[in-house]
Amino acid sequence: MFILNDQLVDFLPLDDTVFSDPQLHRYGLHLQKTDDVLRHISRLREAGAGVFPIHPDIPVDKARQMAVQAGCDKFVSEDGVAEIAQTTSGLGGVMVQMSSGTTGTPKVITRTWTDVQTEVASYVQFFTQAAQMTPVIACPITHSYGLIAGLMVAMERGHVPVVIDTLNPKYILRRMREVREPLLYTSPAMLHMLASFLPAGQQLYAAMTSGTILSQPWFAQIRLKTNHLFQQYGCSEAGCIAINPDLQDPSDVGYPLPHLQLTSGQDAQHPAPINVIFGGQTVETGDLGFIRPDGMLSFVSRQDDVIDVAGLNVYPHDIEQAALAMDGIADALAFRMQDDLAGARAGLIFEGADVAPDALRAWLTDRLAPYQQPVAIHQVSQLPRQANGKINRRDIARQFATSEVPA
Repeated sequence: MFILNDQLVDFLPLDDTVFSDPQLHRYGLHLQKTDDVLRHISRLREAGAGVFPIHPDIPVDKARQMAVQAGCDKFVSEDGVAEIAQTTSGLGGVMVQMSSGTTGTPKVITRTWTDVQTEVASYVQFFTQAAQMTPVIACPITHSYGLIAGLMVAMERGHVPVVIDTLNPKYILRRMREVREPLLYTSPAMLHMLASFLPAGQQLYAAMTSGTILSQPWFAQIRLKTNHLFQQYGCSEAGCIAINPDLQDPSDVGYPLPHLQLTSGQDAQHPAPINVIFGGQTVETGDLGFIRPDGMLSFVSRQDDVIDVAGLNVYPHDIEQAALAMDGIADALAFRMQDDLAGARAGLIFEGADVAPDALRAWLTDRLAPYQQPVAIHQVSQLPRQANGKINRRDIARQFATSEVPA
């Protein structure tokens, strides 16, 4: 059972007249009520069915198209269970997800329920700092972060988790005050908002961040307002890969879970692709990083975000950190621009009402190598983040890749 907002909810059995031989089918779930979604996921998982949870805000026609793409032969909506003609076999026994599509076309990803349970058991075994904390899940339970790391891990530990399906920060803060040792699972954007709402001297008891590396300004504010701050890192194909049990630097994404092996670079000067090995397969995360001598995995950049300037790698983080070191710069983001001579060069957007672009350029000249210097610097009132706090550098490049300040 779980608590939805303020109400205790129990799981109900499946209707055998509707869900006949569920282990033979793959169900696209597009239900509006959070308790209905979780009941269906829980019971269909127990029955060995294939399950594809779809966010309720997605229009029903689009949701059905996604279910077809995901290989579902059943579509569960407010109108009931509908048939989808499919030619594939072996539909059951898996959890289905779509990749975010931030760096390309969304992909269909399937994981067996056995693999999911292995992740849950490994998560519980490793993440002992949160063993007595009560998960408060204020993020979509159609996504693996809220569903697996939040809900399933809580139930594995014998907790009754609190699921919140409103984005009202005042309500989230009130519910956390009513829960013993609450551990909040939510997005970086919501964490930032909650930290902004808290009065001076008040803190969140515990919070988990995931999905994107916190910018330094966001991290500083959240760290100040959170007693226990954790971070988890993962990918759709492998689930949660690493957990940082005491987040002091947002680039330190965590120690690997015990059921996984990682390969990456050896130090910050020589980052390498982060690859995950488990169950006889290797998953390429698309990220660059390195593993410190103590085993901590540090993130450097998405491979797609590295800027190749005439054969020299430029990491956006290095430019951003140099900009943020200047007084008056509230936030900064570097991105790739095409260049006829060098192949690519860096661009930069920044928040800082009292800092002129040419002053920032002069500051960076003394702190970055010539090939790292941004050729375009744009001042913005606010960085264009997505609702979950992520930045789409491709969109920003399309919008800002014109030279505003001469190189």
